[in-house]
Amino acid sequence: MSSWEPVIGLEVHVHLKTRTKMFCRCELEYGAAENMRTCPICLAHPGALPVANARAIELTILLGLALGCEIAERAVFARKNYFYPDLPKGYQISQYEEPLCGRGRFVVPTADRDEIVGIHRAHLEEDAAKTVHAGGATGRSVGADYSLIDFNRGGTPLLEIVTEPDLRSADEALRFLRLLRQTIVELRISDAEMEKGTLRADVNVSVRERGEEGYRPRWEIKNMNSFTFIGRAIEAAIRQQTAAHEAGERVEQSTYDYEPDTDRLTVHRSKEEADDYRYFPEPDLVPVEPPAELVERLRAELPELPGARIRRLERELGFELAYGLVTSERDGLYERLLAADSSEPRVVANAVMNEIAAANVDLAAVNASELARVIAVKSELPREVYTTAIASSAEPGFSADQWLAQRVTSDESALEPAIDAVLEANPDQVATYRGGKEGVLGFLVGQVMRETQGKADPKVVNRLLREKLKA
Repeated sequence: MSSWEPVIGLEVHVHLKTRTKMFCRCELEYGAAENMRTCPICLAHPGALPVANARAIELTILLGLALGCEIAERAVFARKNYFYPDLPKGYQISQYEEPLCGRGRFVVPTADRDEIVGIHRAHLEEDAAKTVHAGGATGRSVGADYSLIDFNRGGTPLLEIVTEPDLRSADEALRFLRLLRQTIVELRISDAEMEKGTLRADVNVSVRERGEEGYRPRWEIKNMNSFTFIGRAIEAAIRQQTAAHEAGERVEQSTYDYEPDTDRLTVHRSKEEADDYRYFPEPDLVPVEPPAELVERLRAELPELPGARIRRLERELGFELAYGLVTSERDGLYERLLAADSSEPRVVANAVMNEIAAANVDLAAVNASELARVIAVKSELPREVYTTAIASSAEPGFSADQWLAQRVTSDESALEPAIDAVLEANPDQVATYRGGKEGVLGFLVGQVMRETQGKADPKVVNRLLREKLKA
């Protein structure tokens, strides 16, 4: 074990699924032509005043409740001041000292224990516009021939979830992110698709000697577009910082970019602190005071959350199967299939995670009551029949009857004539088997299956052949 301990915190940014932007009535449309969803408010024209999006406030409170956060009786929007070309006002309307959602905790189940990740806050803000760097070799501002700004994204409601520095490995960070994303999607707060930019994560990483109190300077890694790159970037930061400390070098608190091709981090700029942003209350917006009845209504809307479902399903399936079902969003179909038939839970779960997943069918369209009948007699169906039935299970009018009619036979009295005929027609293979080369048995089983047009139970055929060949 290394003498160095990673200390990791996350800042997760989520585009909320609202019809309009955070402070104006411009409609949100992913993929719209550049600069077609703008107005004087989101372009910061003089005299234009913001009005807060009520639905965005509700969605933020809903996720805050799912994260176990304290919901503020009074939240204040603030101006976060910094200059960048995609920020037309020269500041971002955000929250800082008085966010909508205060401290909370998120439970990430594992096979051994529950990992508790503290939530520092979850606050609501507006997203910046999108800067597109063109030309050059990097696709970033450094080295680009020119940059263009698309203001469609500017003003999109953005929920930022800030964790405590409670994570101790890349694996822990990824487990947290995947379960958080699953929770966000199930609550219909956001599509949370990293490739579209509706979910983004910045990672803060430092290392310290095991047993050391306090924290050393951290690196913030920004703008990663996949869980894979996030995991690799964390590992790279741990590796580079450990090497620097062991070499006696000074580690500066900075913002870094991750280079997937070289698997290294390169410094982007020195890391800002809160004072650098000169936060002060937004004078054009009144404080948000969520009514108690609104908070309780949203609390009542919370479904059983993914972490709780994993623990519930674990009791009958074991952790790995339960975790796989929930995080792949297949547990709903599993429970529908189980409710339709009293099959053994692990049989149904394995069918969902293997054959049904491989068939890539629309899970919501699967006729669970009919498919459950097919799964219940899986051992009696030829493999080709079973896999074809699975692939057809989401089609209109799917019925188990046509597939059940193709069940294999395990009736020994019905199989023996076919077996006798095969043995009589293949005396050389019979002699080879009796001479000690049992590998020829597979050939004989295949001949019986051919003789019965695939309707014989291979296990019964195998046993009967062995018995007759020993006679």
